[in-house]
Amino acid sequence: MTDISYQAQSYDNEASLGDYFALLKPRVMSLVVFTALVGLLAAPVSVHPVIAFASILFVAIGAGASGALNMWWDADIDAVMKRTAKRPIPAGKVTPDEAKVLGVALSGMSVMMLALSANLLAAGLLAFTIFFYAVVYSMWLKRLTPQNIVIGGAAGAFPPVIGWVVATGSMSVEAWLMFALIFMWTPPHFWALALFMKSDYEDAGVPMLTVTHGRKATRMHILVYTVLLVGLAVGTAFTAIGGPVYLTVAIVLNALFLKGAFDIWRRDEAAAEADGYRVEKAFFKLSLLYLFLHFVAILVEAMLPVSWGIWA
Repeated sequence: MTDISYQAQSYDNEASLGDYFALLKPRVMSLVVFTALVGLLAAPVSVHPVIAFASILFVAIGAGASGALNMWWDADIDAVMKRTAKRPIPAGKVTPDEAKVLGVALSGMSVMMLALSANLLAAGLLAFTIFFYAVVYSMWLKRLTPQNIVIGGAAGAFPPVIGWVVATGSMSVEAWLMFALIFMWTPPHFWALALFMKSDYEDAGVPMLTVTHGRKATRMHILVYTVLLVGLAVGTAFTAIGGPVYLTVAIVLNALFLKGAFDIWRRDEAAAEADGYRVEKAFFKLSLLYLFLHFVAILVEAMLPVSWGIWA
């Protein structure tokens, strides 16, 4: 934790089950579950339904463990930021030690059970993902460098790889393409959020790009990363996990995403302030739909009775 002053909360009220569940970051967990499931189902190997269910469950628990450890470590800055002030620890519902114990316990259980239900490689990747998010990102990168989101985005990109490894027992180019899709999507997604969160990150002492380089530079970074993402996303259509359905979805979504990034880039702060960051907020909402629909398209291609492969 940083030297940001963190006032001890009163924990007189007994925490509810919902408070402990909130520690697991259920919204993030739902994305992890979905992308891991797509990775598992897109793999060219069938998995017994019981093994598949158990594996995705333990991946979800591992994601929740990461969330609890992140909230434990970030309790001081969560209390400062408006977006996170109502989380269980700064709100005085759960103690930091309870969050830490829960995170550590769930981490160990999820990794061990995934090893038993699937394979050691999948369990090893889950362990590395938890470590990367809780230690490399939360404890180190987040408060050290404006590239925190860029590098730290790898933690959120591993679930489809884990799903693929659960099915196949090995890694492949297709698994890493799904990884790359999330990895390249993460910076423009979070930088758009940072643009309209105004002073939250600055107040908390987090060196987000908007704080260290300013909003103008952040807008340029969003455009550059979006251009790179567009090439990757559309190009994936011509791989084994792509096909005509995916290509159609990718063309539409990436045209909209690129236009949104361009609109953000050409705006100045006066215009953004005047309309309440309308364009930036719209881009952020589109980014959520963007990732979800790309993975839906990958799933549809995998479920089609005829595999298009590489369009052969």
